[in-house]
Amino acid sequence: MASSPSKFGAVFRVATGNFFEMFDFMVFGYYASAIARAFFPAGSAYTSLMLAFMTFGAGYLMRPIGAVVLGSYIDHHGRRKGLVLTLALMAFGTLAIACVPGYATLGLLAPLLVLAGRLVQGLSAGVEVGGVSIYLAEIATPGHRGFYCSWQSASQQVAVMFAASIGLLLTQVLSPVQMQEWGWRLPLLLGCALIPFVFVLRRSLTETPDFLRRVHKPTPREVVRALARNWRLVGLGMMLSILTTVTFYLITAYTPTFGTLVLHLNSTDAFLVTMCVGLSNFALLPVFGAVSDRVGRRPQLIIVATVALLTAYPVLAWLVAAPSFSRLLLVELWFSLIFASYNGAMVVHLAEVMPAHVRAAGFSLAFSLATGIFGGFTPAVSTYLIHVTGNRAIPGVWLSLAAALGLIAAIWLDPATLARHSDDRTFADTAS
Repeated sequence: MASSPSKFGAVFRVATGNFFEMFDFMVFGYYASAIARAFFPAGSAYTSLMLAFMTFGAGYLMRPIGAVVLGSYIDHHGRRKGLVLTLALMAFGTLAIACVPGYATLGLLAPLLVLAGRLVQGLSAGVEVGGVSIYLAEIATPGHRGFYCSWQSASQQVAVMFAASIGLLLTQVLSPVQMQEWGWRLPLLLGCALIPFVFVLRRSLTETPDFLRRVHKPTPREVVRALARNWRLVGLGMMLSILTTVTFYLITAYTPTFGTLVLHLNSTDAFLVTMCVGLSNFALLPVFGAVSDRVGRRPQLIIVATVALLTAYPVLAWLVAAPSFSRLLLVELWFSLIFASYNGAMVVHLAEVMPAHVRAAGFSLAFSLATGIFGGFTPAVSTYLIHVTGNRAIPGVWLSLAAALGLIAAIWLDPATLARHSDDRTFADTAS
C-alpha cells in the first residue's frame, strides 16, 4: 500500500464501488414521478408523488440501523469485508425494486415490495459512506487526508452525472408514455448489470494498515457501548453532516422534480442541469479537500456554513421570480460550490474526530442520522412546504436551517480539545 500506483488502485476500486452504491440508491429519486404512478396510484398527483418521496426517504430511516449493525461489523472484521457486504445488500435491494411488477398487477403487494427493497438499500447505504471514507482516510499519506477522502464524495458525483445522462438519453429516445410504463426501470436494471464488475473490484481490495496494526478488534457489544459513551460527539457529528446531506439531495435527487413540476421547465433542461451539477461537484470536491489540508477543516467549515446560511433563500427567490434554464443552472452551480467546499472539509473532519476503535460505526451513525432525519427527506419536505405555503423558494429556508446547525457543530467540534479528553481519539496529524 506504500507505493503510489497501489494507492491509486485502492482509491479507484473503493470509489468505483461507492459509485455503484450511490447510483442505485439515488436513481429512485430521479424517477420519483414515474415510480409514483406505477406503485402509488392515488386521487391526486401530489399524493402519489408524496408517497413515492416518502418511500425514497424511508430508505434513510434504515441508515442509522445499518450504521450501527454494519459499522460494528466493519470495526470488528475489517474495512474490506464490510465494503463487500454492503455491495451485496445494495445489489439485492436494487434488483427487488427494478423487477417488481406495478400496482396494476400486484395491488398493495407491489408498493410493499418496493418499500422492502428500499429498506434493504438503506441498510447498506447506512455504512457505505462511512466505510469508504474511513478506508480512504486510513490509507491516505500524511498531510493529504482531505484530498484522499474527497474521492468518496467525488465518486458519488459520477453516479449523479451517469444517472442524469441516462435520464437525458431516455427522454430523447422514449415517449413520455413509455417512460411512465417501463422506461424508468432501465437505469435500475443497468445498475444491476454492473454488479459483477464492481464486486470483482471490491473483492480485490486489501485491508488498511491502520486496521491491521490494531491489536484489539471491538465486538458489536463493545461498539454499541462506545457509541453510547460518545453520544455528544455523535450528535455534533450529525449536526455537522446535515448541511452536506440537505444540499446534496436538494441539488441532485430533487432537481429533476423541482425543475419540471415546480418551475415548469422541460425534463431535458432539468436533467441537463443535474448533469452539470454532478460535473461541478466532481471537479470541485478534490480541490476543496486539498484546500482543507492547507487551511484546516474548521475554518473552512465555518466560513462556508455562514455563506450558505446567508444566501440559500435569496438565490432561490431570485430563481422562482423568473424561472429559466440559465437561472436554474446558475443557482444549482452556486449550491454546488457550497456543497463541494463544505463537504471537502466535513467528511475528513468527521473521520478525524471519531474514536479509532469505533471509527466506522461512529462516522456512519452520525452521517446516517443526518441523512435519515434531514437530507433524505429533503425532496419530501420541499414538496410539502411548497404545497402548504405556495412559496416555491421555501426549500431555501430548509437549507438555511441545515447551514445553521452545521455552523454550530463546526464551532464546537475541535479535534484538539477532543484529544485531551480521550486516549483513543483520532489520527496523529489531525488538521483542525
